[in-house]
Amino acid sequence: MKPVAIFRHAASEGPGYLAGFLDERAIPWKLVCIDAGDAVPQDAGACSGLVFMGGPMSVNDDLPWIAQVLALIREAVARDIPVLGHCLGGQLMAKALGGAVTRNPIKEIGWGEATVSGNDTARTWFGVTQRFEAFHWHGETFSLPQGAVHLLSSAHCANQAFALGRHLALQCHVEMTGTMIREWCDVGAGEIAASASSPAVQSAATMQAQMAGKLPQLQGVARQLYQRWVAGLVNYT
Repeated sequence: MKPVAIFRHAASEGPGYLAGFLDERAIPWKLVCIDAGDAVPQDAGACSGLVFMGGPMSVNDDLPWIAQVLALIREAVARDIPVLGHCLGGQLMAKALGGAVTRNPIKEIGWGEATVSGNDTARTWFGVTQRFEAFHWHGETFSLPQGAVHLLSSAHCANQAFALGRHLALQCHVEMTGTMIREWCDVGAGEIAASASSPAVQSAATMQAQMAGKLPQLQGVARQLYQRWVAGLVNYT
């Protein structure tokens, strides 16, 4: 089986829970470290699937790798090679497929309830889950590309996820581990402080105090979504 390519755009924003999920199922994967200067692959067909993680940059920034990634996403979708995006990754998918990425009305950082849409596609992806405590860290949002199905919303962000066939784009972060949350709180301390007036931004202490109660459910949702996504990988049984 060809490996799943996982694209990292910032050193602290790796695959997290997804890495263990793939390892447990003996699904090969490789990390493409954009933040460390790795080249964007030229052929989507060299991989069984593409996964794009988060990052502090905007998809609208003038960065040399963004146009290459957008082209790779379009190629993968055209060839029906499954694509999965988390936060920045979801925004890259939206822009590549004709959506727009714009400033969200307010910044979301920390735990916040997400509500699953009441359509058949959402039920296919989320199963019986109707709402859950998602982890957020974003100031921008995406519109839905043509043909995409809305899957998820929160009180402060209408578009938290969409599906297009076997492709899944998320605005929120389902890949979190306790180690990642603690690291993000350290790395993002300045951003948290600068955004403290937002009603959707939590303190580092609050985020970490709520991990024990909320992280197990979040990882259960991640398992559900990842299992549905890997079922579309070529040669996965």
